[in-house]
Amino acid sequence: MMERIIIAGAGGQGIMVLGKVIAEAAMKEGKYTTWLPSYGAEVRGGTAHCMVVVSDRPIGSPYVDRADTLIVMNGPSLSRFRPRLKKKGMLIVNSSLIGPHQEGLRGSKGYPLTEEAVRLGNIRVANMVALGVYVMCRRLIGETTIYRVVEAIAPPEKKSLVRVNRQALRRGIQLESGPSVRGQ
Repeated sequence: MMERIIIAGAGGQGIMVLGKVIAEAAMKEGKYTTWLPSYGAEVRGGTAHCMVVVSDRPIGSPYVDRADTLIVMNGPSLSRFRPRLKKKGMLIVNSSLIGPHQEGLRGSKGYPLTEEAVRLGNIRVANMVALGVYVMCRRLIGETTIYRVVEAIAPPEKKSLVRVNRQALRRGIQLESGPSVRGQ
């Protein structure tokens, strides 16, 4: 098994954190993993992306040329990275920020990630809603491990955000699996 992921959006949308949580959780579950952030000249509002590879065997390179999964949080990122998704790859799009004309792309799954984050009271947790969707779509990493990593990587001054991040993860899981999923 080898899963190659590209996560892209605007600076400030938590793109790097989303990728880091996937990589850390996979590592905690004994998988090989790489996380390749692209910091470049990105600033809040500019384009940001990272690449994550998760495998059951050693990984030769952290670079993802063709992604098995593409998670895009805004329109410019969809335009830039869509060509790098494998033909039968999974595309998760933030339908809150990507118009219906773009959302209807073959193979995409549109979710109102930003709208759900706003409903939870913090627009900045849209990345965690996306993570919940991804966890349910791929079932590559356990929910419990994801929750533990989110709590563990929160800096001391942001520990108060763990609760809303957990709620956002749960909401993403519910978006993909349906409302019958119960909280942990």
